[in-house]
Amino acid sequence: MPATVIVGAQWGDEGKGRFTDLMSKETELVVRYQGGHNAGHTLVVDGESYALQLVPSGVLYDHITPVIGNGVVVDPRVLIREMETLERRGVSCARLKVSGNAHLILPYHQELDAVSERYLGNNKLGTTKRGIGPAYADKAARIGLRVQDLLDPSIFRKKLDIALREKNQVLARVYNRLPIDADEIAQIYLEECRPRLEPHIADTVSLIHHALEADKLVLLEGAQATFLDLDHGTYPYVTSSNPVAGGACTGAGIGPLHITRVIGVAKAYVTRVGAGPFPTELHDGVGEALVDRGHEYGTNTGRRRRPGWIDTVMLRHAVRLNSMSELAIAKLDVLDTFDTVRVCTGYDIDGVIHTDLPYHQSDLHRAVPVYQDLPGWKRDLGDVREPHQLPAQAADFLAFVARQVGVPVTMVGVGPGRDQYFYFDSR
Repeated sequence: MPATVIVGAQWGDEGKGRFTDLMSKETELVVRYQGGHNAGHTLVVDGESYALQLVPSGVLYDHITPVIGNGVVVDPRVLIREMETLERRGVSCARLKVSGNAHLILPYHQELDAVSERYLGNNKLGTTKRGIGPAYADKAARIGLRVQDLLDPSIFRKKLDIALREKNQVLARVYNRLPIDADEIAQIYLEECRPRLEPHIADTVSLIHHALEADKLVLLEGAQATFLDLDHGTYPYVTSSNPVAGGACTGAGIGPLHITRVIGVAKAYVTRVGAGPFPTELHDGVGEALVDRGHEYGTNTGRRRRPGWIDTVMLRHAVRLNSMSELAIAKLDVLDTFDTVRVCTGYDIDGVIHTDLPYHQSDLHRAVPVYQDLPGWKRDLGDVREPHQLPAQAADFLAFVARQVGVPVTMVGVGPGRDQYFYFDSR
């Protein structure tokens, strides 16, 4: 059975969790393959909202094994709190598996994240200060601690002492901060976190392959999105891992031939959090309406998202980077009240129209969007469950986006509820 990847096609917050939840009905494993607790999914089930940070979306189904893959960075304290919150609400986390090869976020990562952002001042990147970037940096520098190190206290302590020799020097001499105590970290991670997590630590690569060999459907869930990708996003305003579909291979431990379906998720408009270029960004009343109607505030941070019209220059590039087979469009209902809906089809850069995403950051900062204006539908879409119930203007909008990006729109979300979606064929 092939694997399916669900990937964000914009700057994150597109609603990947709800489409993962939708696809989970026929899935055996849902695997989170990158990112940390800087990402969040909100799912609404029977009127109840579940905000997930690290636990994969499939946890809400009894038949699914949720898997945190080797490409994720894990703060054990956050993961345990999230598991306990879910369990208090009647959601079992007994099936959750965590890769022993996933890297740990430690207190010094969070301290370095916070002080380095302050040090950058007006040039700050807008990180969540949760230690994700420094943890990935240590992984690349080969001085990181992994989840499996929790199982061997002597190895954990040896690695911790080596790492803190450098980290405490940096904190004290560069940032004038107090050193971090190794004994305190060891006590929290080994005595408090290890007993709670040990039953969940597993060889997730073998687990995933056994499922594939048994013809079970495996769903690979990305965090963040294409244009926050470390290699392909709007660098340096990016995350520290690879959310693109190719990152699912390394982050879960499978080869590309196992993946035959890649679903890109995009909003019917665009948002991003933090700094960085944003050609279609709106600073007017329309932008405020998008924020208000879309409830555009971070799931876990509460930060207001920057709004803008949908950008098919970006989406075309996302289709290429991810080898997307299709698009799922979220929050179409947010556009219900607009007389006119705008779609960016190109960029005017110094008088030249570009339909491919510029590779040079200076060009992207100067890009002026070229819009196609489409008539709005001026009707509440919250009750639409079949394509034939759509107003013609809404169907035309979806078909236009599909033509622009070169892949069909196959699923559409029209509200936060678990049942507020419909299947669509834009071909």
